[in-house]
Amino acid sequence: MPLIPPDAAGLEGRVAARLEARLQTDVEHPVALALSGGGDSMALLGVAAAWAKRAGRRLLAITVDHGLNPESADWSRRCEAAARAVGADWVERRWVGGKPVTGLPAAARRARHGLIADAAREAGATVVLFAHTADDIAESDWMRERGSTLGRLREWSPSPAWPEGRGLMLLRPLLDEGREGLRGWLRERGRDWIEDPGNAGFGRGSARRALSLLPVGEGGSRSETDEGRASPGTHDPPPFAQERRRAVGRSIPLPLGEGFEMDRSIHSAELAVMLLCVSGSETPPRGDRLQTLTGRLSAGEDFTATLTGARVEARGATVLIGREAGEMRRHPVADIALQPGMPDIWDGRYEITAREPGWTVTAARGRLNALSKADRAIVNTVPAWARAALPVLIRDGGDAPVLAWRAAEVRALAPHRLSLALAGGLGETTQESDLAGTMHGETPPPDLF
Repeated sequence: MPLIPPDAAGLEGRVAARLEARLQTDVEHPVALALSGGGDSMALLGVAAAWAKRAGRRLLAITVDHGLNPESADWSRRCEAAARAVGADWVERRWVGGKPVTGLPAAARRARHGLIADAAREAGATVVLFAHTADDIAESDWMRERGSTLGRLREWSPSPAWPEGRGLMLLRPLLDEGREGLRGWLRERGRDWIEDPGNAGFGRGSARRALSLLPVGEGGSRSETDEGRASPGTHDPPPFAQERRRAVGRSIPLPLGEGFEMDRSIHSAELAVMLLCVSGSETPPRGDRLQTLTGRLSAGEDFTATLTGARVEARGATVLIGREAGEMRRHPVADIALQPGMPDIWDGRYEITAREPGWTVTAARGRLNALSKADRAIVNTVPAWARAALPVLIRDGGDAPVLAWRAAEVRALAPHRLSLALAGGLGETTQESDLAGTMHGETPPPDLF
């Protein structure tokens, strides 16, 4: 049976082609889908469920109850019914605890991505479908023009939640589709959706109202093409993509995953991604400081600088980027008591799984001289300034540290995180099948241990 419907020019055919370009067929692990119950996600649910049946895939719909509306429990029930009706599995996650008085939309968005990522990874999914549309692109552009720091929507990008979203890619197959076209598709099939009154508030509601006043064809999302699709190019890769591809091809992971070595031909957007990866952070650097740093690199200046918890050391043609151990003193990283067989994320940079009970992971800072001679020899393969940021294990009831790799399975997250971030940012046609396997730099060479 063909995977793309006979009506390839219609909505189902267009979206199926985008799913087909990225996703695997006839595999056991599911494709996840973020289901809010709104018109966009309900339309994506219907189209994705039909594709999944043809492709031999399970579809898992994930609904997040933010607890911000008294009707949210009813909305979850409607989402579950819709998912079950098309043959998809369904799970709910709830945002519990106190809610911030200010910055609520950003906090809710962060919580939603984190909860969806946790549920997807728990189910074994590596790709989550999101129902962003051409209208969302236009609204985000409108908000950025007025000072918003929202990122750009791309068809294929890593989960923004860190570390919950490690290894997960987001696929947005509706970015060329308009919101009204999707609702028309639902009406034709007698399907309903939820209208969240919260969408009328905050910045996105203002953008939506402003764009609704524009003549058809303006605003980046109300074009006259079929079903309200945006004009081609609304989510093309940035013009510096080729420069980034060349620069990234020359990056070399440092031993034990402590950072990267590369040359000075790095764009500011690429540098920002590297800084996040090596520091384990999810908060991007300030634009002005990033531009200053990039300018110093381009000018050939020799210097050492710290930004976003990362250290940049430029000497001659070589640039080393790694975790700044001094930042760990100013902002201590919590020790973690490891449970055997249960992966834990330490400092946002390492996934550590203990083989036996009784171990706690902590920073090597202040403990380097207490390591064994063999461990010190391995530590010395890392630049001196990065050594204090390595993870070591302390046995319960003792104080003699060992390198974490000695008594646990350790995976450095920066190389894989960088690879996924670049694949999304460059718009490369990587696929779900490319997400498996170990990247160079994730684990140390066997001869080190």
